[in-house]
Amino acid sequence: MLPGRNTAASEGDIVVFHIGLRINRLRSLSSWVPAFMSMPRMLRELSQEKSSGLLGYKLLFGSPRDFYVIQYWTDKEHLLAYAHQQDKEHRPAWTAFNRRARDGKGRVGIWHETFIVPAGSHESVYDDMPAYGLGAATGVVPVGRRGDTAAQRLSAEER
Repeated sequence: MLPGRNTAASEGDIVVFHIGLRINRLRSLSSWVPAFMSMPRMLRELSQEKSSGLLGYKLLFGSPRDFYVIQYWTDKEHLLAYAHQQDKEHRPAWTAFNRRARDGKGRVGIWHETFIVPAGSHESVYDDMPAYGLGAATGVVPVGRRGDTAAQRLSAEER
């Protein structure tokens, strides 16, 4: 736990990528287990390669059938490059998922959303808690360094 009020140390633009999996048929293990198991391998690979562009991530669970990850990236170029690299974990996992999805008839679903957030368009506050989300990905600084209110922090990031 970090005492007091803190904010993410992030400066400049940020890319926020949400990706998730929904199990539509629990008993169809062969449809969803491979996709479920591929995400930890990708996150491990990205985390170990400092030049990957991945700043950090947070695993979250919705209902018992919904799992997702929020990822923080330096820029869209790194995110898109990883998605297409043949020698990395993502491309073969995506190809295998598509093959199973054609045969699986809706037994598992996946989704993603990408947000390109310019400097001055994001702010954060963490009050008496460990670094979380963007703060965990980029580190934290005391709120006062960026302004005591959300409006001040947003305008400070534009400079």
